[in-house]
Amino acid sequence: METMQKAIEKKWSYLFEEFENPNNQNGKNILGGKGAALANMTRNGLPVPPGFILTTESCNAYHAAEKMFPDGLLEQVKKHITALETKLGKGFGNPENPLLVSVRSGSPISMPGMMDTILNLGLNDRTVAGLAKQTNDERFAWDSYRRFISLFSQIVLNVEHEKFERVLDRYKTGGRLDSELNADELKEIVATYKRIVAAEYRKDFPENPEEQLKMAIAAVFDSWMGKRAVDYRRVHRIPGDLGTAVNVQVMVFGNLGETSGTGVCFTRNPSTGEKVLYGEYLLNAQGEDVVAGIRTPSPISVLQTQMPEVYAELFDITSRLEKHYHDMQDIEFTIERGKLYILQTRSGKRTGAAAVKVAVAMFKEGLIDQKTALQRVSPEQLDQLLHPTIDPNDNTEVLTTGLPASPGAAQGIVVFSPDEAEELAKKGEKVILVRRETSPDDFHGMVLAQAILTQRGGMTSHAAVVARGMGKPCVAGANALNINYSHNEFTVGDITVTKGEWITVDGTHGRIYRGKVPTVQPHLDEDFELVMSWADQSRRLKVRANADTGHDADVARNYGAQGIGLCRTEHMFFGEDRLSVMREMILASGVGEREKALAKLLPFQKKDFMEIFQSMKGLPVTIRLLDPPLHEFLPNKFDLMEELTDLKFKARHASPSEMNYLLDEIAEKRKLLRRVEQLSEANPMLGLRGCRLGIVVPEVTRMQVRAIFEAACEVAGEGIEVHPEVMFPLVSTPEEFRNQAEVVREVAKQVMNEQGMEIKYLVGTMIELPRAALVADQIAQDAEFFSFGTNDLTQTTLGLSRDDSARFLPVYVDKKIYPDDPFQTLDTVGVGELVRIAIEKGRAVNPKLKVGICGEHGGDPRSIEFFNSIGLDYVSCSPFRVPIARLSSAHSAIKQQ
Repeated sequence: METMQKAIEKKWSYLFEEFENPNNQNGKNILGGKGAALANMTRNGLPVPPGFILTTESCNAYHAAEKMFPDGLLEQVKKHITALETKLGKGFGNPENPLLVSVRSGSPISMPGMMDTILNLGLNDRTVAGLAKQTNDERFAWDSYRRFISLFSQIVLNVEHEKFERVLDRYKTGGRLDSELNADELKEIVATYKRIVAAEYRKDFPENPEEQLKMAIAAVFDSWMGKRAVDYRRVHRIPGDLGTAVNVQVMVFGNLGETSGTGVCFTRNPSTGEKVLYGEYLLNAQGEDVVAGIRTPSPISVLQTQMPEVYAELFDITSRLEKHYHDMQDIEFTIERGKLYILQTRSGKRTGAAAVKVAVAMFKEGLIDQKTALQRVSPEQLDQLLHPTIDPNDNTEVLTTGLPASPGAAQGIVVFSPDEAEELAKKGEKVILVRRETSPDDFHGMVLAQAILTQRGGMTSHAAVVARGMGKPCVAGANALNINYSHNEFTVGDITVTKGEWITVDGTHGRIYRGKVPTVQPHLDEDFELVMSWADQSRRLKVRANADTGHDADVARNYGAQGIGLCRTEHMFFGEDRLSVMREMILASGVGEREKALAKLLPFQKKDFMEIFQSMKGLPVTIRLLDPPLHEFLPNKFDLMEELTDLKFKARHASPSEMNYLLDEIAEKRKLLRRVEQLSEANPMLGLRGCRLGIVVPEVTRMQVRAIFEAACEVAGEGIEVHPEVMFPLVSTPEEFRNQAEVVREVAKQVMNEQGMEIKYLVGTMIELPRAALVADQIAQDAEFFSFGTNDLTQTTLGLSRDDSARFLPVYVDKKIYPDDPFQTLDTVGVGELVRIAIEKGRAVNPKLKVGICGEHGGDPRSIEFFNSIGLDYVSCSPFRVPIARLSSAHSAIKQQ
């Protein structure tokens, strides 16, 4: 009985003015971001239509009870509807003076367009007449009614939206707008809509406003677990247990004629970060018209001319909101017969370029401190700055233009369906999703597309907002496009582009090109450099780069790398001139022949090492000795067999003059095939590779070490400081390490004696096998550094092949068997625990042991947070991810503080 009483007393709903402190994180968690902002603006006296909020807790309780409303919720809803009726002097369902409401979702973390909104709720065949009388505008009342039926039926009753659009299109012949339809036409449309509902839903459209509200609340709760919301949370790593609030708010109408309107604005430009009121609006429209892209909106600056007093009030409110929240705001507003209402404010989604500019500007304006400014730029936003743009020297003719909705440039093949975009992208194809306009149902295809192109819509349309949030190029409102879905093609004038053709999208300038247009890396300005300097001041972790050439090392250095954390020496053998010598070494019949071939390879290696040392100018360079098995440098067995068959066929039909040449070729191919077969392994990843190869074929190690130290001595002779660090791959025992370390120290001493120089160097190992982590204390007695190869450590710990697991890992992630792809974000529970054990054991016997990580996880922000927490000295990643690692390291250090 006591438990039941507590359930009844549970507070599930709050009037906007009722929640005491909506501005803190607790308020946001309970009321959702939208609800907390509405409550906060109401308490601060801004013009917000009244309403109430069903808490996120009520959503979670609804799902926990298998879609049953928690006890007391409907009673609280009824009580708050009564409060709104009293406040406005209207009645919910009153045919003479009806109260209408909107029902909107709002989670604690903003998810633009991912959940459902219903407008004009409370209309039926009786209240529509009351609304016409209230407003003295019959056309408006019936327009609102047809909108309500369409939205409610799509969201709550699952009736396909296109069925209603086809009816509306029949009345909009000759280029008419929906705002030009008269009351009689709208009545006919409503009647047709209701017939569609009866046929599709197998019931009449619900007339009771209380039942409408109950169904709408359930639909918003359901949308939290809908596919597009779940997909959005997965992509943006938003927890699924936050729940969504439901905001029930008195309707204000932007479709009451030319003195009414609706719009969306940002306190700064979300693409560039420029400090200017930016956005769009439509007169005689409701909010759905702006984001759906059905009509082309006007820039917000035009409002200053059309409605100067409204613009001045809007400008004042937006400025106040930005100062209050200390962040760029994304604001929805409605104008009803000249009166301004604010429907929502939230932190605005922005591009990487805008994030950097806004953070620096707000710091300089005194709105935020340096650490806050640094945290305002996410690693994902910074990554956008490093994406390519169209080469300015290219003269490819522009096919058509649209609005520059999200910056960046991308190439891909044209697809018209989000399902097809998803299917092809999963096969490795680069696709551009081309749509008339996008809706939240297209999200799964948008996520995997390289870029998005829409025929309709503006800068704040669904396509624009979602693309900017994901850092994808987008061109919206390309009106010259004529898209034909049934033929899988679009035309621009007399040019036809079909599915599968390549196009290039320039989201920065709103341009579309046929074919693949060259791109270049973007320019990073002084704001970027300032943010990076803040990151360097805040972080503890050093950041190195994985680089195998002088060019890569230069790029890494320019991006702020503090050394090379992984130089993969095997990559130096894949050049055409080098590969033949490498094969000569592999095919050698004895040590003498092998050493002759290695002597030819040594100058190549030495030259590469010199370039890297010269580029690093005194920074440490970790060089991993040969890692892959030798067969990787040889041709594929089946390709060789096919070539042999072809040669034999040619020999049978060859002239005497050709015969000797072909016989020599056949003999050479047979020799090569025999060696390939000798070297082939059932499981080469765990076969003769890494330090095992160096132990079995020590002359390979000797050649590489000699190349390293000859290069180091020569560069040191030029007056450049060098710090080589020699690293052995695939070590699992201290004996393996000691064997290879002896060779390194012997050859290093020999070279330094020959050169008459002393080079300081370190000898260490990769930790990429579980056994190595478990006996790290034994290995650390001789090793001077550990570098965790988390790619192989993940493979050997989880028993997964990176090459083969891709076909089932997405299923594992979707089913939450794995929280993430373990090759993208470190498995901190399993693999991470081995890393922690190895560090603790290693430093227990060698307190000066230097510890880093050189796997792909070194550039992953969430993995970096873990590495910072367990005391690594550095992370190493690809050169282009160095800024991201620097920023992520700073974020993790601030969070730890």
